[in-house]
Amino acid sequence: MPNGTLLYGTLYNDSTKRIMDVIIAIFLLALFSPIMLFVACAIKLNSSGPVFADTPERVGTKGKKFRMYKFRSMIQNAHRILREDPRFKKLYEEYKKSSYKLHDDPRITSVGRFIRKHSLDEMPQLINVLKGEMSIVGPRAYYPDEIEEQLKKHPEAHQFLVEALLVRPGITGYWQVSGRSEVHFRNRIIMDASYVKKISLWYDIQIMILTPWTMISGKGAV
Repeated sequence: MPNGTLLYGTLYNDSTKRIMDVIIAIFLLALFSPIMLFVACAIKLNSSGPVFADTPERVGTKGKKFRMYKFRSMIQNAHRILREDPRFKKLYEEYKKSSYKLHDDPRITSVGRFIRKHSLDEMPQLINVLKGEMSIVGPRAYYPDEIEEQLKKHPEAHQFLVEALLVRPGITGYWQVSGRSEVHFRNRIIMDASYVKKISLWYDIQIMILTPWTMISGKGAV
């Protein structure tokens, strides 16, 4: 029985995975379009600002940066305010210490709290999949400053990061169905590297099967 790495190099190569990504993304966009329309309307009615989040660029395959599409779940300019507004300096330090996640984040709107819990804010990433910037299943897409800051604390994680960046980041993945924000950076990047080593069609299918329950339960979301 071939291991995941061998299978990825033969039966499940990058082209095969890409074809599957495009087919699934088109299907899911058609299926979820009414929900996405409802979420967009709820965001506009709940708070001022655009429907999509104005988030910093993420790091994709082989370190290439890209803009990730997400529904806005926070106040307008939330990421800039956190990093630049002196009133949020203490919160920003807490944000960096807690693996770039915040519990009880005051910037999150009431609608935003619900869509984040159930990962509805992630649905626009299907556009990134069609553009070839992301995959349905893959490692987390990290912020550049997140990588820089976390590698200072965990220099041993560098090799795992290099391995994780060999493939497109995913909307869902091994760590997302294994605790989400409850998994801290060091363990998260090890899980991402582990996914790349074991990647196969069956492994992707297993993760996709687990994803709906993760969305419904909201376990590990912040």
